[in-house]
Amino acid sequence: MKTITATVATLSPPTTALTLEDVRAVSPALGQYTQRLVTDEVWKRADLSPRDRSIVTVAALIARNQAAEMPSQFSSALDNGVRASELSEIITHLAFYSGWPNAMSAIVAAKDVFSERRIGADQLPNEAEERLPLDAEAEAQRVARVGEQFGKVAPGVLKYTTEALFNDLWLRPALAPRDRSLATVSALVASGQVAQITYHLNRAMDNGLSQAQASEAMTQLAFYAGWPNVFSALPVVKDVFEKRTK
Repeated sequence: MKTITATVATLSPPTTALTLEDVRAVSPALGQYTQRLVTDEVWKRADLSPRDRSIVTVAALIARNQAAEMPSQFSSALDNGVRASELSEIITHLAFYSGWPNAMSAIVAAKDVFSERRIGADQLPNEAEERLPLDAEAEAQRVARVGEQFGKVAPGVLKYTTEALFNDLWLRPALAPRDRSLATVSALVASGQVAQITYHLNRAMDNGLSQAQASEAMTQLAFYAGWPNVFSALPVVKDVFEKRTK
C-alpha cells in the first residue's frame, strides 16, 4: 500500500481538456478537422456505437498515458453508456496491459470525474468479486503453448500470466469479456504492440466482437492513436479476418 500511495503522490494532475476555441486559437486547421472529421463524422459512424467508441478511445488514452484528454473522455464515456463500474474495470485491466504507472495516471483523472458525479467506491467493483467460469480446455491449451515457447525463459512471467491474468483478471464480471477484449485490442494497437494483436483480436471475436466492429475500431484508433500505429496493425488484422473466414 505504501508503494502505491507514493506513486500516486508523484503524479501531476491532468490539465483541463482544451475547448475547441483553444485549439482554433493555436491551429485553426486542427480545430476544423476536429469539428468536421472527429466530432461530426467519425463519432457518428454506424458500425460502432458511441459506447464502444468510448471504450476504444479510453483504452487508447490509458495505453499512451495521455492524461490531458482523460477527464473529458472519461466523462464522455459515462455519458455514452459506459457504466462507472466498467470504466473502473477498464483501468484495472489496463494496469496489466499498459503498466501500473499508466493506470495510476488514469486513476488521477477518474477520481475527479467520479467525485463530480458523486460516484463512490461502494458503486465500483472490488477485488473479491466472484469470478466468471473458466474455459478449462482452452486455458490448458494456452498454458501448454506458452509454456513450450517461454517456460524456460521467464517462468515468473508465465506464472502471473496464468494466475493473475487468465485465471483471475479476465474472469472478473464487472466488464463483459467482449468489452474487455475490445479494450485490450485497442490498447495494443495504440501502443504499437503488433505481435500481441493476433491472439487478442481472435479472442475478441470469439467473445462476440464482429468483424465490422473490429474494422471500425481501427478507424477510431487512427484518430486517437495515429495512422502509423493503425497501419502497422492492419496487416495483422487483415490476416486474422482472412483466416477466420476460411
